[in-house]
Formats: sequence, C-alpha cells, structure tokens
Amino acid sequence: MAEPAQKPGGGRLRAERLETRITVEQKQLIEHAAALQGRTVTDFVLTSVQDAARRAIEEHRQIELSVADSRVFVDALLHPRPVNARLKQTIRRYRNATGV
Repeated sequence: MAEPAQKPGGGRLRAERLETRITVEQKQLIEHAAALQGRTVTDFVLTSVQDAARRAIEEHRQIELSVADSRVFVDALLHPRPVNARLKQTIRRYRNATGV
C-alpha cells in the first residue's frame, strides 16, 4: 500500500473526496452529535465511518476464522491422530496425580 502524502508540517494530505446526499434531518442529527463531542462535522463523520469500516472488516475476519476453525475441528474429530508415547505418559501422570 502506498504511503499517504505528507503536508510540509508533517500531517497527512487529504487528497481524496467522499460525497453523499443526506436529508435535512440526518444533517441536523450529525451536526448535533458532532457539536456534543466538540468536533467538526468532517472529523465526526470521518471517524465514525472509519470505525464502522474497521468493525465490518473485523466481523468478516472473525466469520472467516470461525469457518476455518470449524473445518479444522471437524477434521480432527473425523481423523484423530494416533496416541503417541508422550501422550500415553501424560495420561498416566494425570491419572496418578488425580486418582482417576
């Protein structure tokens, strides 16, 4: 991914533009929320959209991992590895320690 352009003062240069049409009520709601937080509408909207985008990406990632983990789990149940000497020794120690 390319590095964002930098302003001479060190901040990021905002070279892209995002536009949307909203209702009067939506604009008033957003302006009110931004004012309550002491932020500009641009800052409020940008931060809110970024947070929503990150959440959407994370939720998608969790679902992907969940499906992959489920497949690995089912495969382990259907095709268990044979018990090796080390596992047998661990079981023996556990039974001796717990009296099971």
